[in-house]
Amino acid sequence: MRVALVLGTSAGGVGRHVRSVASGLAARGARVVVCGPADTERTFRFERDGVRFAPVELADRPRPVSDAKAVARLRTLLRGADVVDGHGLRAGGLAAAACARVSPGPLRVARGGGPPLVVTLHNAVIAGGRTAVAYGALERVVALAADEVLGVSPDLEDRMRALGARSVAHALVPAPVPRSQPSAAERADLRAELGVGERPLILTVGRLADQKGLPTLLDAAKGWARRTPPPLVAIVGNGPLEGELRARIEREDLPVRLLGGRGDVPGLLTAADVTVVPSVWEGQPLIVQEILRTGRPLVATRVGGIPQMVGAVRTGAGPAGGEGPVRGPESEAALLVPPRDPEALERAVSRVLDDPALAVRLGAAAARQATSLPSESDAVDQLAGIYLRLAPSGGR
Repeated sequence: MRVALVLGTSAGGVGRHVRSVASGLAARGARVVVCGPADTERTFRFERDGVRFAPVELADRPRPVSDAKAVARLRTLLRGADVVDGHGLRAGGLAAAACARVSPGPLRVARGGGPPLVVTLHNAVIAGGRTAVAYGALERVVALAADEVLGVSPDLEDRMRALGARSVAHALVPAPVPRSQPSAAERADLRAELGVGERPLILTVGRLADQKGLPTLLDAAKGWARRTPPPLVAIVGNGPLEGELRARIEREDLPVRLLGGRGDVPGLLTAADVTVVPSVWEGQPLIVQEILRTGRPLVATRVGGIPQMVGAVRTGAGPAGGEGPVRGPESEAALLVPPRDPEALERAVSRVLDDPALAVRLGAAAARQATSLPSESDAVDQLAGIYLRLAPSGGR
């Protein structure tokens, strides 16, 4: 089977996921080509284990001239593919155009024609203004043009169903399983390096970008600064908000330290007393999976796919009798709070710090929940099954 995977600019989870499934599919005998910006190849090194990479400059936002060039380039690259999988809304929309699913002029979507199209949606549209309008049009294109839409969270799946997608399923985006867990000695060394001492350590890991809710974290840190002793809030990651966050931390004398990018995140998670994911939206964040596997107490926002990951939402019979997300009881593996609510975040973290028994229960429940997380092999199994079903030849 000839499989083409299309993705746009990525510096994190989407690129890692595509690299993982590309290698897994190639190992099972598929001929795989990854189409995307040259920068992503330099970051993720897709071209290994029999995978081919073809550069296509897919801009990170609507740009009519460059988008037209990308569609023309994709049209050539996708010719002869048995199935195409676009990872991300823009990659999926441009792949639909390249597969002759979108006609020129006023928006019209043609069923049939070109290879079968799968689109995996990894992120919600959280922009406003003209950008939101453009992405809304792309959502309609994807919903109507794709033979199968995979969403990384229940809200994305519901959105595609509401827009008329013919087949919608839950995507599996697993984090790699570490070969070993950090030792107690490593934990002690990292706490000594950070100069934590007997102070609690609150840890957040993520790109320093608007989606991650870091201003809310700093607002909550004002309250934690009044505790005795005041905890240290450590933020791991790089991104466009670094200067703004650093200036605010210094101006308000907050007990927060920016650690930049680190290669020892599993050890830092083990060293933390509480882990926090304050994001405005998330799909299936790899960091939440890593936190669950290390068995650390977690406080996270109730957004996107996080509730499902920590067991507060399960998949089952929906109200109309079909498969869909169903609200379950509060998760035992995390405390969930609303996004952009610093008071709720401050209270939840303080509960964990004030109640050692609660911290132990959360950590144990997180480790149990981790046993239900999908593996990289599960993700390849899912995609292989979908591709075989959709391929015109029945999957050579």
